[in-house]
Amino acid sequence: MAQFEYTKEMIFAEFADAKAKDTKLGKGDDNKVHKHRVAMLKDFVNLKKTNPEALENVDINFDNLLHAYIQTNPRDYFYYKVFGKSYEEHKIENEITDMSAYSDEDKNAQTLEEKVEAMV
Repeated sequence: MAQFEYTKEMIFAEFADAKAKDTKLGKGDDNKVHKHRVAMLKDFVNLKKTNPEALENVDINFDNLLHAYIQTNPRDYFYYKVFGKSYEEHKIENEITDMSAYSDEDKNAQTLEEKVEAMV
């Protein structure tokens, strides 16, 4: 009998569903409630312990993600990990004050999501 295995795409889809539920609970704010994302991550942490074959081909560190999402403010946690400052500090520091500071050709630009993905 073939063993069920998760793919990254399946997990991303489940995470998107959990995020949508949390956003609805947070009345449109995706950083206000993390209940469903935390529950999902706890399930995957447990699954990795009890049935590691199901996640054999997935290189996501669920323990680290769970740790991030149980923080008071996960967004700030991610920004501190990546940039060494809170989301607000990073936002203020990187605001474009005039058009001379803007370049749509910035080859070194990397979004928070890209940096977090590189961490996982």
